[in-house]
Amino acid sequence: MHARNIAALLLLTLSLTACSGDKEPEASDSPPPTAQEIAYFDCLEKQGVAVVHTDSGAPREDKTKPWNEAAHTACAALNPAPKTPAPPTAEELAAARKQSECLRAEGVTWYPDPDPATGEVDQTKAAPEQWAALKTRHAAALAKCRPAR
Repeated sequence: MHARNIAALLLLTLSLTACSGDKEPEASDSPPPTAQEIAYFDCLEKQGVAVVHTDSGAPREDKTKPWNEAAHTACAALNPAPKTPAPPTAEELAAARKQSECLRAEGVTWYPDPDPATGEVDQTKAAPEQWAALKTRHAAALAKCRPAR
């Protein structure tokens, strides 16, 4: 019953948003929750886990509350599999490599190359202090080396 109420509320919210004309949906807007996500979070809620909803209506576990291992074990079969990101295109990978090379040329000698499978830079390849200082001590290098978005 709870999942049906959430689905109805989500549908109403999406309908009203579509008619409001205030803004166009953006690429960063989250997609609505799937039926499997709703079932999983309903199960967690029934097991005593606090669930909150994002602006898009997607259910999420309240991270301010203690972890409930028993609830997660009981609901594990309903847990949706994490989405696998698409591999980077050749252009995206080339841009990420170019950014790494540029940053190293600008004095950020520790900055690693991107992973060829994901295009992402592995943040375990440097100390947390280095990553924290990247935007402060190396702001000019970042501005110069990051591709225009």
